[in-house]
Amino acid sequence: MSQTIEKIAPSFPLFRDDDYKDSLANKRDAFEEAHPQEKIEKTFEWTTSLEYQELNFQRQALTINPAKACQPLGAVLCALGFEKTLPYVHGSQGCVAYFRTYFNRHFKEPVACVSDSMIEDAAVFGGQKNMFEGLKNAKALYKPDMIAVSTTCMAEVIGDDLNAFITNAKKEGHIEESFPTPFAHTPSFVGSHTTGWDNMFEGTLRYFTLNTMEGKEVGSNGKINLVPGFETYLGNYRVLHRMMREMGVGYALLCDPSEVLDTPADGEYRMYDGGTPIAEVEDAPNAIDTLLLQPWQLAKTRKYVKSTWHHPVTDVTIPMGLGATDDFLMAVSELTGKPIPESLAKERGRLVDMMTDSHAWLHGKTFALWGDADFVLGMTRFLLEMGAEPRHILCNAANKRWKKQVEKMCADSPYGQNSTVHTGADLWHMRSLCFTDKPDFMIGNSYGKFIQRDTLKKGRAFEVPLIRIGFPIFDRHHLHRQTTLGYEGAMQMLTTIVNAVLERLDDETREMGVTDFNYDLVR
Repeated sequence: MSQTIEKIAPSFPLFRDDDYKDSLANKRDAFEEAHPQEKIEKTFEWTTSLEYQELNFQRQALTINPAKACQPLGAVLCALGFEKTLPYVHGSQGCVAYFRTYFNRHFKEPVACVSDSMIEDAAVFGGQKNMFEGLKNAKALYKPDMIAVSTTCMAEVIGDDLNAFITNAKKEGHIEESFPTPFAHTPSFVGSHTTGWDNMFEGTLRYFTLNTMEGKEVGSNGKINLVPGFETYLGNYRVLHRMMREMGVGYALLCDPSEVLDTPADGEYRMYDGGTPIAEVEDAPNAIDTLLLQPWQLAKTRKYVKSTWHHPVTDVTIPMGLGATDDFLMAVSELTGKPIPESLAKERGRLVDMMTDSHAWLHGKTFALWGDADFVLGMTRFLLEMGAEPRHILCNAANKRWKKQVEKMCADSPYGQNSTVHTGADLWHMRSLCFTDKPDFMIGNSYGKFIQRDTLKKGRAFEVPLIRIGFPIFDRHHLHRQTTLGYEGAMQMLTTIVNAVLERLDDETREMGVTDFNYDLVR
């Protein structure tokens, strides 16, 4: 079974060799104690039935692939968006290894993040000693300008107080009193990664502005603040910069990790790169207004900005698709007095032209989709704009108000009459829906590939292809550099979706002499 240098094979063809087949068969027969294949097939078939779906949707004590991650993951991404900032997680080493690995796999980029490696004794006596040593060592070794501290389950269960620990670390001289250390409690067993981003962001704003509001005046710097929320498409940061510059708007993008998560391979390692300067955060209360681009995930930030900065926080929805981008740019124009330039008007016209070109192929196609609350809302609206039908809409971490808004959006469109909206549900629920009320396609993250595989096992006619838009995307490369916001993002999403539809059509019509009467050269 050993390979030679002359014949090194990747894993896919390697495991088709007879010796590997024999080894795996022996493992199954001798060690796995598996049920008979007949019983496995019968059980699989039952899990595709309406009877099973009814039982599946009665689950309460078990979550299977929840379509969300935990709070500290979001806190780490938030910290990466500020200039020369080191994310620091108060908890065990294994948790931080998970966060780094998750982002490594999505961004294909090294991610700086440290922990204070709490172990058993810290669970009994508390983690203050870990915090003292951790802050001192992190600052000395990695030389950040700021350390942003969040927590994991262990620290939260035992009740560690970050404010007290950090204050004591400074009093005892482990780090300087003036060294910036914003923090947030981010228990993994509550909320999701978007909650963690919101908590860390609000903690950062609070740290730099709560006690320095004297002399601040709303509108005095002539800018608007943009808050992206938990955003993993790096192109979205860039398109926001571009649109604001084309409008001639003074603005601050509060949290921008696009440079540190997309550094060039030029021989120089950059632990820190880009990011929002702290000076912009300190000046942010002087802005005209603060626009939350993913408002459903930014409840804590909204409350702080309204109550402390006294900003109106003008309502906008995530600027995905045609109408939502129109609304966003109009809001910016009204707040700043700057007209929407001809360059963006032309870009809008090109999007409308693309939608017209592709409408015939998307009209009536049905989709299942899942993801974060704002992303799912934006994608649903975009599908409706194109005449597509969002059949199954799922968000694990969303509330009843969100569900009512999405249901109303669907009810107001002729293409949303058969839509169902599910909150608190997971991808095992989505699997049932894809069997019992089959959509034409799924839109979601990489975890949907297992649903596609299962539907294909039932038969070619049951397969539901996955279109990868969302987070995380582990099994495809460079999609994280794309854009989903603005007219540019709508163009890219439209291109991805319509070409997935056309690729599927070719796949279904390429059998010679049987289905290839519709294997057309021109689509």
